[in-house]
Order: sequence, then structure tokens, then C-alpha cells
Amino acid sequence: MRITGSCHCGNIAFDAEGEFDTAMECNCSFCRRKGVLLAFVPRNQFQLATSRANLSSYQFNKHVITHYFCADCGIAPFSEATMPNGTEMAAINLRCVPEIDIAALTVTQYDGASR
Repeated sequence: MRITGSCHCGNIAFDAEGEFDTAMECNCSFCRRKGVLLAFVPRNQFQLATSRANLSSYQFNKHVITHYFCADCGIAPFSEATMPNGTEMAAINLRCVPEIDIAALTVTQYDGASR
């Protein structure tokens, strides 16, 4: 399935290819505050459709995930990370994808608060 998403103001937009019927909800202090529902795809299945000029980023804890957000509206549409095996991944905030039926997702809880 091909999806398109964006931040609130549209300055950050993306396309991605993958299966988007499941999501992960993390309870770490950052994800809990953002309220994201995440789906993961290999980085080569994720394309930024807008310039990176409007992106701001944030890292915390072990600095292995780069959380991106729009410098204008503050919405966080995606993150990027390299897995321990070297695979580059994109974590997509499915709440930023209008065609996703959030209520139909199978949501898995992830205990990021304990890690």
C-alpha cells in the first residue's frame, strides 16, 4: 500500500510503501507526550516529498533515533534510525496520514519507558 502524509501546515510531506494495518504505541516519555502511532518501513520505502529545510530534529537517551518535526507547525510526522543490524528504517506517525483509519489499526504496546 502506498501512503502519503504530512505535518499540519504541509511544509513536511512524505510518501511511503508498506503494510499499514498495524501500529506500535510506545510509552516512553517522548512518544507518550507526542501521542504517536508508529509504523516502520525500510528507509528506501520512504521518500520525503518536500525539502529538509523545514525539518527540525531531536535526539535523546542513546541518540540512535532522530525524531523529526516541522519547524513551523511543530508536528512530528516521522523519525529515522539505523537498526543494530545496519538496516536504515523510517518510523511513520500514522496520525499524519489522512487515509489511515486509526480505529481499524491493530495497535501493539511497546514498553519504551523501561528501556
